[in-house]
Amino acid sequence: MKEKLALLKLLADETRLEILNLLLKEDSYVEKIACTLSLTPATICYHLKKLEAAGIVRCARTQFYMIYSLNREIFDLPLSALIQKESPAEDPDEKYRREVISHFFKYGKLTQLPTQRKKREIVLAEIARSFVPDRKYDEKEVNDIIHRYHEDHCTIRREMIACGIMAREKESYWLI
Repeated sequence: MKEKLALLKLLADETRLEILNLLLKEDSYVEKIACTLSLTPATICYHLKKLEAAGIVRCARTQFYMIYSLNREIFDLPLSALIQKESPAEDPDEKYRREVISHFFKYGKLTQLPTQRKKREIVLAEIARSFVPDRKYDEKEVNDIIHRYHEDHCTIRREMIACGIMAREKESYWLI
């Protein structure tokens, strides 16, 4: 919302609106805009730099001049897009979960088992997604699935049982 407010504040200036009107017609350079508006090139540069920083105007160098053009994508948006409140923020727990997974998994492999309990549970729950609920597995099947993620399948299997993600009875394992 702050970015949208800054954009609207930038547009609330007569000189900037005149510059934008000129750029609506054609791309231009500082001296030409200054001459057309009867202002100094320094004043035009000041306003163009603010517009460029906000992404309203783009700049490209040609042989001798910096040519300014309008970012038409912004002006193609309806006014409602500029004043509409943004959608609610992403769930912080889901964001944290994704960050933990991206930190501890590289190319689909678990790089290390986290020492913090909460992170460890997130990592183990991610591995548990490979198991089908309501199905019983023998130890070899469990080891094979875990081995896709980490070579120490014994530790991972024990941790999944200790965290209550998986249960074991004799030679049979299943998700809780």
